[in-house]
Amino acid sequence: MLGDIKAWLSTQFSMKDMSEASYILGIKIYRDRSRRMLGLTQSSYIEKFLKRFKMEHSKRGLLPMRHGIKLSKKQSPKTDEELKRMSNIPYASAVGSIQ
Repeated sequence: MLGDIKAWLSTQFSMKDMSEASYILGIKIYRDRSRRMLGLTQSSYIEKFLKRFKMEHSKRGLLPMRHGIKLSKKQSPKTDEELKRMSNIPYASAVGSIQ
């Protein structure tokens, strides 16, 4: 079946078979045939994201927020140190990048 699809596509487009894909649209494809596993990862995108927002040295871990949490102004930075640290982060861009 896959062979038939490739043959038909070859009649419609100029193409060549380059074997299994390892990346597509910035998403890494990994496969472990012995364990019958197939996975996708966007680790390179995440690394670029962290570098862009100067967070490349952040520790990895679980996100301590639950889905649907409501944020309020009471949680915003109050001290001069907090305000200075937070002023260097373009939040609209950061939030837009993770959606």
